[in-house]
Amino acid sequence: MDEQNNGQNEEITYESIIPLEEYLAAGIHIGTQQKTGDMMRFIYRVRSDGLYVLNVENTDRRIRAASKLLARYPPQNILAVSARQYGQRPAGMFAKLVGATAITGRFVPGTLTNPQYASYIEPEILLVTDPIGDAQAATEAVSIGIPVIGLCDTNNSTSNVDLVIPTNNKGRKALAMVYWLLAKQIISLHGKMDFNHTVEDFEAEL
Repeated sequence: MDEQNNGQNEEITYESIIPLEEYLAAGIHIGTQQKTGDMMRFIYRVRSDGLYVLNVENTDRRIRAASKLLARYPPQNILAVSARQYGQRPAGMFAKLVGATAITGRFVPGTLTNPQYASYIEPEILLVTDPIGDAQAATEAVSIGIPVIGLCDTNNSTSNVDLVIPTNNKGRKALAMVYWLLAKQIISLHGKMDFNHTVEDFEAEL
């Protein structure tokens, strides 16, 4: 009985990083018309038009958890990748502000596994914008044994993802919001308070 009460109290006192309404305004909760078994636990409901809707409180919790995990690593050993067009500017801005590395556009096979490749790198953790579009990077990360954080939509498989951030990973505003929050949280966790960038700074151009 006490455990139930504690759980209820925790739910009541939980404070999101930003108001949940701001997540909704960015469309972070809007999924696809497909769902996978992996993502079922993050789905809140299905709309009348067939789109699955994600629970934004779960998204907020996972952004917080991902930020704490990423903050443990030297920034230069974090790799963010995005083949998806709308994720390229957000991933690049995230890397620039945090001090990480970004690979946007095509991910060349062997980047993480072939020391003979001129652009070979050895990150300690990988952040992918979409496990489908960034499948090559995720596969290589798994093969060398580094953790993978993935921005996962309702249609994603999470077999190569260690920490899921459930989100709309196709929307321009949604991707900007997630990467902005990750950067903001990591910089704050490092004890720096001079983060004066807005979510608009992270948005890809139309």
